[in-house]
Amino acid sequence: MEDGIYNNPMSLKDIYKNAGVVMKPAAMKDGKLYSQQPHSGAGDFNFSRADGVQTRINKHGLIETVADNVPRLSYDLVDGKVSDCPHLLLEPSRYNNLQRSEEFENSYWNKSLISVENNHVSPDGSASADKVVATSSTGAHFFRRTGLNYSASKHTFSIFAKFTDDLYEQFHFVIYDGSNHFAYFDVKNGTLGSADSGVETSITKYPNGWYRCTATYQTNSFSGGQIKVELGSSVSNTGDDSSGVLFWGMMWETGGYPTSYIPTSGSTETRQADICNGSGNSETFNDSEGVLFVETEQFADGDFTSVYISLKNSSDSGFTNALVIQHRNSGELRIYADGSSGNDIQFLLNIDLKQNLKIAVQYKQNNYKLFVNGVEYSIYGVGSSQPELSGLNTVNFNLEGITNSNWLGKVKELTVINETLTDEQLQLLTTP
Repeated sequence: MEDGIYNNPMSLKDIYKNAGVVMKPAAMKDGKLYSQQPHSGAGDFNFSRADGVQTRINKHGLIETVADNVPRLSYDLVDGKVSDCPHLLLEPSRYNNLQRSEEFENSYWNKSLISVENNHVSPDGSASADKVVATSSTGAHFFRRTGLNYSASKHTFSIFAKFTDDLYEQFHFVIYDGSNHFAYFDVKNGTLGSADSGVETSITKYPNGWYRCTATYQTNSFSGGQIKVELGSSVSNTGDDSSGVLFWGMMWETGGYPTSYIPTSGSTETRQADICNGSGNSETFNDSEGVLFVETEQFADGDFTSVYISLKNSSDSGFTNALVIQHRNSGELRIYADGSSGNDIQFLLNIDLKQNLKIAVQYKQNNYKLFVNGVEYSIYGVGSSQPELSGLNTVNFNLEGITNSNWLGKVKELTVINETLTDEQLQLLTTP
């Protein structure tokens, strides 16, 4: 490569030398997410998540419970391998509407032509998983929960499954909302099988041989629905009284994508929303110029109200004296400075926010720039002027004064640099 950043003598160290805040998720405690810079602690984030059951994936790839008000530093899983560094996990409030997520032998679950063996090693490392064994009878071998009341919205079902016997390489979900909707999963090979039209599926491999299998479907408003977990690749097969599939951690949540597992034992459980804000003070940031940099990956488009990251003056409401990164509920990435969509400067991108994005927004009067994953994007619209911000004293994963504006996704870094950068530096900073 003759030109470009790979032959550029610049280094990231040079770019970060004048940073006001650097937060790469690494350390936390009750109510606090630590930033690496400034060393005074002024850049640490306040964190809250009210009572509820919440989990994360630890550095060993195991699921573990996290206490209230403690940030969840969770690890990605790629082809069953754990990422080197954690991300800050920010999720909305969700419910597990199933009351016995790990107890498939319990009478809460209706059963047909199966037996349940306990005490198998589960995705959290404990002996809490069940082997669901098909009897030697011919027919449908399943467990299910009936009497579910569906709203006319998207619902997501998930369960952890593990291959154990050649007779049953697959299982399938049956979602019933007046008619049956199927989704098949191959837990021997870790692949998705067929699914009915409108059923969105995913399968994620864990290091210990488990897979999290999910199905999302837009149900009708219906009373008396059900979710069924059925062994095999067809609705009728013959078991042998010993072969089956390992299962653990069943979850039903209202929403268009799966979130972190919420365990239950006798009642439905809630995980409250993650709220992270309040980094910095009036001495931390440069009002006249700088760069707001975020590395983030979102969960989905259109399943929430718009969410925000903001660098702002906390004394002003909304967008006034604020630099804002917005993931719109329409799926677009929008950048504001000191105004709404009809005022002053903005960038607007149609981009896949479900991929890992490195976003750098440079602010300076008449010198605003946006780079995403190494590419510069043009200003979408300018009102009467390109503004100069004033009184910057806080950076937040939300926009104060707007309800339900908390950022959603996996955050790998948030940095505020207190000077403008060259195009080459902005490209280097954001190149994947």
